[in-house]
Amino acid sequence: MNTRQTVSLTVPEDGRDHITGKRDGPFTLLEYGDYECPFCGRAHIEVKRLLEDAGDEVKFSFRNFPLSEIHPHAKSAALAAEAAARQGRFWPMHDLLLENQRDLRAEKILDLADSLGLDLERFEGDVRTQELSERVHEDFMMGVRSGVNGTPTFFVNGLRHNGPAEYASLIQALREQPL
Repeated sequence: MNTRQTVSLTVPEDGRDHITGKRDGPFTLLEYGDYECPFCGRAHIEVKRLLEDAGDEVKFSFRNFPLSEIHPHAKSAALAAEAAARQGRFWPMHDLLLENQRDLRAEKILDLADSLGLDLERFEGDVRTQELSERVHEDFMMGVRSGVNGTPTFFVNGLRHNGPAEYASLIQALREQPL
């Protein structure tokens, strides 16, 4: 099944993206996601498995696409991930937010930050900054310009993946994409 489409990222991956995996790997996988989206929670499990199996081959990036109208805690969770990034803990916070997406109240997010050993005073201050709010909004607008209208949305080597957000489909898309 061909899951490629001619839609490509309007803003390619750059130095501002959060990246895990091999930075110079031959394949890139970018997700636009919402921390409160149950589909993103399921996709998170699939992506983690993919990265474990193909770690040296794949560079994975995540951009915020909070669907605040249907997920009331999505933006605050995105801000929490960005605030954690300022303390070098984006990916651990990213994982915890997706693993705890049924309870993303402010108190729970603070507990998660504390469990990561973050400086809570700094974390709380960073969450409230205009700079982080603008960053989340920029991610969202980059997604809109790239045709994202729901979460999760994946791009493989810059081209939109329209197959399911499942391990087998993502692996197949990575293998089929031109380098």
